[in-house]
Formats: sequence, structure tokens, C-alpha cells
Amino acid sequence: MPHNRRTFLTLAGSGAAAFALFGCRGATAAQEKFEVTMSDAQWKAKLSPAAYQVLRHEDTERPFSSPLNDEHRAGIFSCAGCALPAFSSKTKFDSGTGWPSFWQPLPNAVRSREDGSLGMSRTEVHCRRCGGHLGHVFDDGPKPTGKRYCMNGVAMTFRPGTA
Repeated sequence: MPHNRRTFLTLAGSGAAAFALFGCRGATAAQEKFEVTMSDAQWKAKLSPAAYQVLRHEDTERPFSSPLNDEHRAGIFSCAGCALPAFSSKTKFDSGTGWPSFWQPLPNAVRSREDGSLGMSRTEVHCRRCGGHLGHVFDDGPKPTGKRYCMNGVAMTFRPGTA
């Protein structure tokens, strides 16, 4: 293939488009230190295939596919990776999006970082203890916070009881 200006511009444009579309996921995660760490093989053995894809590879479950979307009992939603309590049922609301949504996490439960994947800027939410990807937070939620923590149900477990 002859190398000329057109080839260079095509390749450079393709690379820029790929970066804009997929971002640099994982770059920030690799720099963070977490209390709970496992090898990729250990995570794969511990988690269901769907939870593994979401928690460890920042995938997203299909909307309306999680039983936790319809969970309305009092209780605690925890990270499926390390069991850290993350959300109280007291802050859960029906966002109509097809994912369990909350207007606030429990104190010291989650961290966030910018996510430039899919060609848009979003704020990713992950477990502060194991770094597992839980979902994203948006500024279109109800009062009192105005936040919508849109979480993947497969990334969490639910324990009924006092929230």
C-alpha cells in the first residue's frame, strides 16, 4: 500500500474516531488501588458471566432484564463483587429507564470517574472497595439530590431488611 497524505489522514482519522467512540476505559481504573483485588481468572470464577462482564469489563446489561429493577422491599443493595453495601432501598426510585435507579449512594460506598466511551461524556460509578463497574450517574434525578444513579442490577445483590 503506497504511503501518501490521504493514507495518513485516513488512518489518523480512524484512530481519532476509535478513541472518541471507545475512549480510554480502564486507564484511570488501573491507577486506582482497591482493598479487594483478584486476578482476572479469580473474578471470572467468582462471578456469573453477566456480572463478570459488567463489573470487570464495564459492560451494560440489557434494560428491564434485572429482577432488581422491580425490587421494592426495604433492604440494602450491595456490590456483587465484594458485598460492600452501596445503596439503600430508601433512595431507590422508578426512573423508567429499565435499570435500578437511586438518588444517592450510601456514605463511602462508591467512587466516580469520567467515562468517555461511546463518544459521549458520562460519569461512571464504581465500587470503592473492589473497583467493580456499577453503572453511571446523571443529573436528571429527583430531589433532594437531583442525581440518578443508574445501576446495573447484575452488578449488585439485594438483602431484604432494614434499609
